[in-house]
Amino acid sequence: MNTVYLVPCVLADNVTETIPIYIIQAVKKCTVIFAENERTARRFLKLLDKDIIIDDFEWFTIHKAEEEQIRSFTQKIKEQKNIAIISEAGCPGIADPGQILIAAAQKMDVIVKPLVGPSALLMALMASGMNGQQFEFVGYLPIDNLEKIKRIKELEASSKKNNSTKIFIETPYRNDQMLESLTKTCDPKTLICVATNLTGVNEVVKTMPAAKWKIKKPLLHKQPATFLLYAGV
Repeated sequence: MNTVYLVPCVLADNVTETIPIYIIQAVKKCTVIFAENERTARRFLKLLDKDIIIDDFEWFTIHKAEEEQIRSFTQKIKEQKNIAIISEAGCPGIADPGQILIAAAQKMDVIVKPLVGPSALLMALMASGMNGQQFEFVGYLPIDNLEKIKRIKELEASSKKNNSTKIFIETPYRNDQMLESLTKTCDPKTLICVATNLTGVNEVVKTMPAAKWKIKKPLLHKQPATFLLYAGV
C-alpha cells in the first residue's frame, strides 16, 4: 500500500544535525512532495543529500485553496504514489497547514507515517519546567489589543483552574508586543516562558514570573519564539 510520509524540517537555518538520517531515505521512497514552501523545501532536501535529484519529484505547494489541494492530493493517492508532506519548519500537522492533507489521507485509509524531527512546541515545553502532564497549544492569540488581553486572562484562569501549561505562538515581528501584553496582564507570580531560536546558535529558553519579565524584557523582534504560560499550583 502507498504511504504518506510526514517529513519534519529544521527549525533553524542549516541545522541539519537535528534531522535523523532515515528522513532522506523515506523521501527517496516518494515520487510526490507537498510542501508548505517549495523553494525552502528544495533547499532543505539538498542540504540533507546533495546527490538527491530534486526535479525527479512531482511538486505541489500547500496553499489556502484547500479544495484544490485536497483534489490534487487525493488523486496522487489514487495513483498509488508515495507522498512526502514537508512543513516550513518543524513537524507537519503541528501548527501547520499540512493537517488538512493528513486528514484526507486518514479518510482514504492509506498509511500515514510520522517521522522523528524537531518540534518547537514540544522542545519549548521540555525546557520550560512547566507542567508537561497537562498542557494545551492554543495557536495564535488575537491581534486586537483588547481581545488579546481578554484571551490572556482566560488562559491564565484556565491554567490556574486546571493546573495546565498554555502554549502559543506569535508572528515574529509582534513578539515584543506579546511579551509586553503578558507582563502587563498576568498576575506577577504567573510563570512565563519564552523560547527563542530553538536548535540555533542563539537559542534561549527562559522561565520567570511575570514580575521579573517586567523588569527586564529581552528584544524578541523578528526572532522565532514560542510562549508558555503557567499559573497552576
